[in-house]
Amino acid sequence: MEKKLLFANIDDPKQPEIDTYISKGGYESFKKVIKEMKPEEVIEEVKKSGIRGRGGAGFPAGMKWSFVPKDSPKPKYLVCNGDESEPGTCKDRVLMEHDPHLVVEGMAIASYAIGAGHAFIYIRGEFDYPASQMRKAIDQAYQKGFLGKNIQGSGYDLEMIVHTGGGAYICGEETALLNSLEGKPGQTRIRPPFPAVEGLYACPTVVNNVETLSNMSLIIKNGGEWYSKIGTEKSTGTRIFCLSGHVKNPGNYELELGTPMSYLINDLGGGIVDGKKLKAIIPGGSSTPILTPDKIDTKLDFESVVEAGSMLGSGGVIVMHEDTDMVWVAKVLAHFYMHESCGECTPCRQGTKWLHDTITRIYNGHGKMEDIDILLDLCDNIEGKTICPLGDAAVIPIRSTINLFRNEYEHYINHKKPLVENKFMSFVNG
Repeated sequence: MEKKLLFANIDDPKQPEIDTYISKGGYESFKKVIKEMKPEEVIEEVKKSGIRGRGGAGFPAGMKWSFVPKDSPKPKYLVCNGDESEPGTCKDRVLMEHDPHLVVEGMAIASYAIGAGHAFIYIRGEFDYPASQMRKAIDQAYQKGFLGKNIQGSGYDLEMIVHTGGGAYICGEETALLNSLEGKPGQTRIRPPFPAVEGLYACPTVVNNVETLSNMSLIIKNGGEWYSKIGTEKSTGTRIFCLSGHVKNPGNYELELGTPMSYLINDLGGGIVDGKKLKAIIPGGSSTPILTPDKIDTKLDFESVVEAGSMLGSGGVIVMHEDTDMVWVAKVLAHFYMHESCGECTPCRQGTKWLHDTITRIYNGHGKMEDIDILLDLCDNIEGKTICPLGDAAVIPIRSTINLFRNEYEHYINHKKPLVENKFMSFVNG
């Protein structure tokens, strides 16, 4: 069900101001950790909460923090990933715009836990307003003594910096983000070594998503055990879902993990527009497999969505109704991933172009029946053969549309026109 933890104050226009944030108990969790808790105790509390990363991979946050070597003589860094480039996903932007101190406090708590003296927030280049809100919040935090030297008399020092990227999708991947942060092209690194051991400037680094870190103040305030009782046993807490597409009320909704997808689409989203029938759902951003209407009651938690045949991913739920041309959907997404391929790996650089060109040939009425098998063969020759997951992300929606809606490809080839006549150019953004 809808449960507002991160969104508890999102509608207060004064929430971005530090005095408002403090008046509601803000920064008390950070003061608690630097004055009363050892770093390892903070990590244990986060582990106890069971929170998993909200950026897409769903890796346990506390475990990730514990991988940072305590005895390393090198500086340690905390990087907050605010790149948010997955089509259909727009939640981190809202947190940075409307409750930036929640993000700053979460970053400060995480930095203390891993022993970092510098924290960076990497924000997508197009996000001018979120970046300005974060800069303002960080300036206010310095003025109130929550950042800088000897914070609150604790002896702990922390500097925090906003860094805006160039707006490349791949920079949402943590190693490409680190390269970009170092001033290099945003291309991924081969792992191992993992960033926790050798990250920014070859030093131990933790990269966490904005939504993940925004939970830290609540976890410290109420305890990891309290947080672990929200959601399901293995998917704890809440999740912000970005509902878009053919629903009456698109928007960001914070739900307890384990809530049925039908509640999000029908109760909060108001159901399908114009009384149309539901045709397809992308449950976790455009890089996750498509689900059909029989899966609408799937619970929105990491395990249930995998069992249904997809992934929770970045939380971007894209709804498509019966008039959606699925070959057109594949063409749009293929163009996106072709455009965003950094070109580092040949299977991705060449393969995404071949995917797009082949689908476009079918879409333009020049396809042959063997083109469908060529597309599937291309998918097999891209998936798992690239350094980063962009190649996999490009393949997943294409394969999904063929497996679930092959008849639409065949109709294009046989009749040189779509099976579904209407197209909705705004299916991602509603």
